[in-house]
Amino acid sequence: MIAETMSLGILALPSAVAMLGLVPAILVLIFVGLLTTYTGYTIGQFKAAYPNVHSMADAGEILMGRFGREFLGAGQLLFLIFIMGSHLLTFVVLMDTLSNNRTCGIIFGVIGMLISLILTLPRTLQKVSWLSIISFSSIISAVMITMVALGIQRVGTGIDLFVKTTFARGFLAASNIVFAYSGHVAFFGFASELQNPRDYTKSLLTLQTTNTIVYTIAAVVIYCFAGRDVASPALGSTGPVVSKIAYGVAFPTIVIAGVINGHVACKYVYVRLFRGTDRMSKRSFASIGAWVGIAVFLWLMAWIIAESIPGFNNLLSLITALFASWFTLALNGWFGLHLDKGRYFSSPKKIMVTFVNIFCVGSGIFVCIFGLYVSGKFISEETAIHGSFTCASKT
Repeated sequence: MIAETMSLGILALPSAVAMLGLVPAILVLIFVGLLTTYTGYTIGQFKAAYPNVHSMADAGEILMGRFGREFLGAGQLLFLIFIMGSHLLTFVVLMDTLSNNRTCGIIFGVIGMLISLILTLPRTLQKVSWLSIISFSSIISAVMITMVALGIQRVGTGIDLFVKTTFARGFLAASNIVFAYSGHVAFFGFASELQNPRDYTKSLLTLQTTNTIVYTIAAVVIYCFAGRDVASPALGSTGPVVSKIAYGVAFPTIVIAGVINGHVACKYVYVRLFRGTDRMSKRSFASIGAWVGIAVFLWLMAWIIAESIPGFNNLLSLITALFASWFTLALNGWFGLHLDKGRYFSSPKKIMVTFVNIFCVGSGIFVCIFGLYVSGKFISEETAIHGSFTCASKT
C-alpha cells in the first residue's frame, strides 16, 4: 500500500509549507493524516460489512443503486485520467530541467504521452507490486537527494513560522496536502487482495503513519533549507546539476506510476465494454485493437489535461477538488453513516462517530466547492500569463 500510494503528491508539500507557514503547515499535515486515517478505516469497515465490494463503483451501487455504480465508476475513471495528466505534466517539467528549456514543452508532452502509451499496451501488467516498489524507491531517493543537496548548498531565502496569506493561497496549499493523502480510491482493491481481511487495519495504520512522518519530514526539511522560494515540484529547488540528478532518479516514478494508473483506467473501460464476452480473454485482432484504441484515447485525454492546465500545484488542487474531496473524505463519511443507519444516537460513542462522519462529509463538500473556486482562480491567472498549449517552460 505504501509503495502504490506515495508518489507525486510529496513534491508539492514544501511549497505548501511556504504558502501556509511552518507551524500551520505541520498542523495541517498531521490533521489531514489523522482524518484520512479515519476515512480509510471506514472503507475497511464497509468492506467487512460487504465483502463483495472491490471498488468505489461497487460501493456506489450499495449506496445509490445502479446509478451510484455508474456514477462512481465514471468518477474513478476520470480521477485516474487526471492523475495520468499530472504525471505527463511532471514529465514535461523533468525534460525542461534536463534540457535547460531548449525544446518546446509541447514536444516533451507528446514524447511522454507516447512513452506512457507504449508501456500501457500490454493487456496484462505483470508484477505490479514490484513496479510500485521501484516507483516508491525512485521518489524517495529523489527527495533524499534534494534534501541532502539543499542541506549542503544552503540556498534558502529564510523561513516563516507563520505567513500572512490569502484564503485562496492557503486553500491551494491545503488542497495540495489533501492530494498527497488521496490514495483511498484504491483501498477497496487493496483490501480485496489481502489473504487475511483483518490485516487491513494494521496495513492502513502502517501506511498512514509512514506517509504522515515522511511527508512532514520531507516538507519541513526541504522548506527550511530552500526557504520561501522553494520550487514546486520540489526537486527543482536545488542547483541546476543536482536538480537534473534528482529528476533523473525520479524518472521511474514519473513514468511507472503514471503507466500503472493508465493501465487500471484502460482495464476498467475494457471490462465495462466487453464483460460477458469472449473478448475478455481472447487475443483477436478486434480485442487487441479495442485495447489499443482505449489506451490511445485515455492518454490523449491525459495529455490535453496536462497541456491545458499550467502549474503543478494548480493541477493537483483541481484534482483534489474534483475527486479527492469525495473519494478521500465525503464518501467515506457516507460509508460510516450508512453502516450506522438507525443507530446514530444509540450510545455516546455512536453519537461521537456520527458527528465525525458528518464532519467528513461536510469537509469533502467544503473542499470540493472552495477547491474548485481556488484552483479555477489560479489556473485562470496563470493561463493569462503563460497560456495553454504553449512552448513555455513549466519549471
